[in-house]
Amino acid sequence: MFDRLPTPTGRWPAVAVMLACVCAGASAPASSQPAGETTVLRGAHILDGRGEVLADRDLVVRDGRIAEIVPRGTARGDRVYDLTAVTVLPGYIDTHVHIGNHFDDDGKVHRQAVDPSVAHVTLHGAENAFRTLMNGITTMQSLGSPRDAELRAWIDRGEIPGPRLLSSLGAVNENTGTPDEIRAYVRGRAAAGADVIKVFASTSIRFGGVTNMTAAQLEAACGEATAQGLRSVVHLHRSDALRMVADAGCTQVEHGWMLEPGDVQVFVDSAMYLGNQIDLLFRNYAERGDRYAGVGGYTMEGFATLQAARPGALEFFQAAARTPGVRIVYSTDANAGSHGSNTDELVAYVEDGGQDPMDAVVSATSLAAESLGMEDEIGAIATGFEADIIALDGDPLSDPAALGRVVFVMRGGRVHRNDPPRASGG
Repeated sequence: MFDRLPTPTGRWPAVAVMLACVCAGASAPASSQPAGETTVLRGAHILDGRGEVLADRDLVVRDGRIAEIVPRGTARGDRVYDLTAVTVLPGYIDTHVHIGNHFDDDGKVHRQAVDPSVAHVTLHGAENAFRTLMNGITTMQSLGSPRDAELRAWIDRGEIPGPRLLSSLGAVNENTGTPDEIRAYVRGRAAAGADVIKVFASTSIRFGGVTNMTAAQLEAACGEATAQGLRSVVHLHRSDALRMVADAGCTQVEHGWMLEPGDVQVFVDSAMYLGNQIDLLFRNYAERGDRYAGVGGYTMEGFATLQAARPGALEFFQAAARTPGVRIVYSTDANAGSHGSNTDELVAYVEDGGQDPMDAVVSATSLAAESLGMEDEIGAIATGFEADIIALDGDPLSDPAALGRVVFVMRGGRVHRNDPPRASGG
């Protein structure tokens, strides 16, 4: 009745993960509940993802969705999971990852020249996706790579276990061209099946975070995205870019590490979502910078510039967390070396960034779902919603570190992880 699945420790070779994926999906799609089965999750302490706490409920799951929420102990099912010793909540939604990015066998970050095949990136993407799922992320948005398409298709078909994957399948930058050329590019990404448009309004912070797109280019990118029914997520760092992006009607801002505290009001007035990183990205580059250096534009000097921006990133996050009306969404920018450690960022939101623990939960669940336009499908414990449900060892409202202690993962009604909490001898 209690399926035990391994928690990834150390390095899982991509091929081994693929074999595990195939085996997991042998009897049913890897990310959906077996047909006709009823599963009951028995909970004592449930965070609904919208800011409320539910006590003593049974969550009844059928056909991959939450069919009923009834008093604890009253539901019956083919499988019953006793989660009364842990905290139950919706699966986390990470709105910014780079799921295909990985280290090659020589220890350096992937270079396409090493193996240009889609299969190479897809295999490593499967490994990263599995790690990410085990970390409690049941939906992720990957920003930047056309090669996400194959992995997304495998996950959507239920062939391999992983978080639901949304992707920009590329990115707009200053070199994409004139406003008309940018509009054409956006239409091309929409036709290719992109879920969102990624826009680089500035250089990387490693090159100073300089704004390098014009107002006309930004209006073309975000305006055409809206016309195509797509959202737009914009990488930027400085105040001049922020104001142009707000005027262009873009959906979400990423980073903003050189913004001034007063710029918080722009987010209130525009209702743009903010994805700001304060921990995981910085630590990953600090610990693994030598594995990136020398590839593409990565240099140790650039990483020094990035680390110098960390206090500003934290200061702006703290100002945003204190300001009513700022819609902070969970966003890690997980890259090679940090896939599967995503929840470290959420813990930092509270412990370092000063965000209220319940607000952090909402930022990673219902608010993140809203930012994806999926607020009626995921991100909440509610009847009719996708059964993307996780459980934590501890209560994050009193112990923020519990946000990272994921012991149970259900995606689409199928259980992928079920570990005993430490308090019960695990």
